[in-house]
Amino acid sequence: MEISHIEHIGIAVKSIEEQLPYYEGVLGLTCYNIETVEDQKVKTAFFKVGQTKIELLEPTSEESTIAKFIEKKGEGVHHIAFATNGLNEALKEMENKGVRLIDMQARKGAEGLNIAFLHPKSTGSVLTELCEHPE
Repeated sequence: MEISHIEHIGIAVKSIEEQLPYYEGVLGLTCYNIETVEDQKVKTAFFKVGQTKIELLEPTSEESTIAKFIEKKGEGVHHIAFATNGLNEALKEMENKGVRLIDMQARKGAEGLNIAFLHPKSTGSVLTELCEHPE
């Protein structure tokens, strides 16, 4: 597996609208995309910082993993996402190296990316996402 760059850093928030003044007004970033990912029960907002993005994650349901994360740990950094190619092959490689997978196969995520998560128990307690731009 070859990682090309940090695709994004995911930050769990209670409300994207409440956070926009900080990211736009204080940091001077521009939110270029807000979308809801229904199957993940999350609303996302994206900001570009060079080649890397910041993704704000707002739960749309109390049952979402983001709502549970915020309840347990509070708002803050949720995950780091790395860009790679051949995501399903990368998952097999990770599993062969003893990494515990959350997703056995790639699935659709925000911005049309193919995504998969690695379990934090195998990644130094950091929830890790692998992302692939579809061809």
